[in-house]
Amino acid sequence: MSRYLNPYTDFGFKKLFGEEGSKDLLTDFLNQLLPAHRQIHRLYFKNTENLPDVSLERKAIFDIYCQNANGEQFIVEMQKAKLHFFKDRALFYSTFPIREQAKKGDWDFRLTPVYYVAILDFKYDETEEQERLLREVALKDQEGKLFCDKLHFRFLQMPLFTKQAHELTTHFDKWLYFLKNLSSFEHIPTILNEPLFQKAFDILEAANLNPEQLDTYQKSLHSYWEVNSAIDTARKDGLEKGLA
Repeated sequence: MSRYLNPYTDFGFKKLFGEEGSKDLLTDFLNQLLPAHRQIHRLYFKNTENLPDVSLERKAIFDIYCQNANGEQFIVEMQKAKLHFFKDRALFYSTFPIREQAKKGDWDFRLTPVYYVAILDFKYDETEEQERLLREVALKDQEGKLFCDKLHFRFLQMPLFTKQAHELTTHFDKWLYFLKNLSSFEHIPTILNEPLFQKAFDILEAANLNPEQLDTYQKSLHSYWEVNSAIDTARKDGLEKGLA
């Protein structure tokens, strides 16, 4: 087993970003995706299971659901496999933190911003000409002007990040390099040898897990492998049918 946990697994992702002791890591990562006037200074975790108030017996289960001191809400998810209607799913999930802002009694419909952040272990852009490592989406009018600043999406297509250590120029580059290559590291690379990432490496070092945590991680890792295997099989079968 690798020295460091795979952050693409459910266990690894939540160990890195979803615990009280690692909120500073999540805050730093999210701030790389936010404009200067939206920078986070304090985060609060919320219940990741969000029950709807409609007759449809559906619920949204988020990987990480948090709120800053200004009331702005963030859904952060790691998506391992390409899904049909992925964009629809992201839009659907974003409606839960919007609807829960409704107040009983008189309410003027004023909303605080909602951000849906998805780290994708796949490419969802259909053509190479459209591909973007980071796709930022907001509600805009036909002239491209911002219509409403209350709903934002950030989609990171990790397969499109190909920089090597000597090519990293920004703090955001370092985060992506860390996430993309963590499970293959045997030691902390010089470029990442700074307090914030040292803490992240320590949190995700397999040797620091107790037996129960290690068992949970191994199950999560096997699940990740199975998903990737199913994707590879489907891709191979599709190619063979196409050639036939």
